[in-house]
Amino acid sequence: MAKAYTSTVIAKPASVVWQIIRNFGTIASWHPALRDSRMEHGQLGDQVGAVRTLTLTDGGRVRETLLTLSDYEYTIAYDIIESPMLLTDYYAVLKLHPVTDGNHTFAEWSAIFNCAESDEQELVDSIANSVFKVGLDNLKNM
Repeated sequence: MAKAYTSTVIAKPASVVWQIIRNFGTIASWHPALRDSRMEHGQLGDQVGAVRTLTLTDGGRVRETLLTLSDYEYTIAYDIIESPMLLTDYYAVLKLHPVTDGNHTFAEWSAIFNCAESDEQELVDSIANSVFKVGLDNLKNM
């Protein structure tokens, strides 16, 4: 199983960052690699089991299911159910940790997934850098 991981410190309180990312359906408002994000069938962005459809800036489409959302733990977990990437069994977690020294946020975004061994390093690097790092860096600048 492959694992992609990125972490950073954001110079904002975790409660503030959480209000930006909490709604599963509004990721396109803060992630620059996305042109659009929409919840399917009128589902809400905090409804476990809800599905979102993401349109990438290159026109690709990804569908994901919200598996966990915890306001107490500042955690979102989701899986991919449809993607142009050559992977399966994708499970990701975006988690915020309050940093009391300076009232900052430690943010970590990780995913585990299966793929062909020949594709693993490229997919790990792409997800960690072009998805997770780009999104977290944009949160730092908001």
